[in-house]
Amino acid sequence: MSKLKTAFFCQNCGNKASKWLGKCPACAEWNSYVEEVIESEDKPFKTPTLGSNSALRTAKPQKLQDIAALEQARYITQDQELNRVLGGGIVPGSLVLIGGEPGIGKSTLLLQLALSLPTLKVLYISGEESETQIKMRADRLNNNPVQCYVYTETETTKIFGQIADLTPDIIVVDSIQTLYSSAIDATPGSVSQIRQCAGEFMRFAKENNIPVFLIGHITKDGSIAGPKILEHLVDTVLQFEGDRNHTYRILRTIKNRFGSSSELGIYEMRGDGLRQVPNPSEILLTQRTEPCSGVAIGTTLEGNRPMLIEVQSLVSKAAYGTPQRSATGFDAKRLNMLLAVLEKRGGFQFYTRDVFLNIAGGIKIEDPAIDLSVCAALVASYEDMQISTQFCFAAEVGLGGEIRPVTRIENRILEAEKLGFEAIFISKHNKVELKDKKIKVILAGKLEEVLQHLFG
Repeated sequence: MSKLKTAFFCQNCGNKASKWLGKCPACAEWNSYVEEVIESEDKPFKTPTLGSNSALRTAKPQKLQDIAALEQARYITQDQELNRVLGGGIVPGSLVLIGGEPGIGKSTLLLQLALSLPTLKVLYISGEESETQIKMRADRLNNNPVQCYVYTETETTKIFGQIADLTPDIIVVDSIQTLYSSAIDATPGSVSQIRQCAGEFMRFAKENNIPVFLIGHITKDGSIAGPKILEHLVDTVLQFEGDRNHTYRILRTIKNRFGSSSELGIYEMRGDGLRQVPNPSEILLTQRTEPCSGVAIGTTLEGNRPMLIEVQSLVSKAAYGTPQRSATGFDAKRLNMLLAVLEKRGGFQFYTRDVFLNIAGGIKIEDPAIDLSVCAALVASYEDMQISTQFCFAAEVGLGGEIRPVTRIENRILEAEKLGFEAIFISKHNKVELKDKKIKVILAGKLEEVLQHLFG
C-alpha cells in the first residue's frame, strides 16, 4: 500500500513547493499556496473504452516506417471561422481548450457548435448551469438540434459512465475547473484536480478517437487558470477575446498541433448568438465619406488571412511637462522606436508632443508591416493633414528610415485591390508583378519618399 504524499501548489499559477510559502516565487501572488494530495492509496482512474470506436494500441515499439498512416477526415462544421482557427475542421481524437474572460461568450460559442451538427451525436456536459438554463440559451440561438444531449454533472466517474452508454461523436465540457475526480483527494478547481481531470479526458480522447472541447477559466492576468501543464497537455489552445461593452469577439489560436498557430476568427455577438464575420475589414475600417487627419490604412496578416486595419493617431502639444506616449493594440516600445526614426530622419519634434495611437476595432497587431501606416498617421496628425482614404500601406520601417519588404505582399495587394483601394505603398525591394493590377503599386526605398508623396 502506497504512502500518502502531499505538496503545496499555487492556486494562481500552479507552481509546486514542498512547504507552504506566503508569496509565490513564480507569480508573486500572496497566500495562494494550498496543500494537495499528489499520491494517494487509491488506484489510478481508468477511462472507459467505447468498443469499436477505441483506437488500437500496442505495447511494443514499432518502426516508424511500419506504422500505417491513416487519413482521418476532419469534421467540417458550419462555422467557417472555427474551422479556420482549428486548421480546417475538428480533428477526431483531439483535445481543444478554449479560454476567455467571464461573459465573453465561450459557452455560447460551443453550444452553438453543438446545435449546428445535426448528423453527429454531441454530448454537452455542464458543471455550471442547469438543464433549464442551457435549454433557454438554446432556444435563444434559434437552432433545431437533432442529436444534442445535455448532462449536468461534475464527477468524472459518473460522466464517463454516461459517455460509455451514449457513445457520442463529440464532447463539450463546461468547464474543466468545475470537475473533480475521485481518484485524488483535492477540492474541485485545485491544481491537482484540474490536472487529473484534463488527463482523464486526454486519455479518453486518444483511446476512443473522439474530439473533446474543454472550456477553461482565466486568471486576473489573462492566462488560463490552473497549472501550465494543462496547455501543454491539450492539442489546441484557443483564446476568446473581446470587450463585453462591444459586440465583436476574436477567437485566436495560441497553440495548434494540427494547423497554424496564428489564425484568427472574428464574430459579432448578437441577441440570437454569434454571427460569423467573413470580411474583417467591415469592423476594422471605419466607413467615412471624408478624409480625417491622423488616419492611415495598413495591411496585416493573421495566419493565412490578409486584413486591412485602420491606424488612428492623435498628436498634440504637451501641456503638462513630460509628453505622454499611449498605444492601444500596438507595441508601445515599437511606437517609441518609430517616433525616434521620424525625429532623426524626418526632423519632426515629437519630443514636445503628446502621442496617442489606436488600432481601430479592438484588435492587437504584432505585424511589422503596419510600420509605414503608423508613421504616415503620426505625421498626418502632427501636420494636421489628411491622407486619402484610397491609399493603404504595407511595409516595415528600419532605424535608418529605409522601407523594408514584408512577406506575402501579393496577398496584401490583392486584399487591398478587392476592397477598392486605388494605391498601395510598398518597399521597392519586394518582388512583385506589377502587370494586370487594377490597384496602383507605389514603390519606395526611404521614408522621406513616402512622406514627400503624401504631404509634399
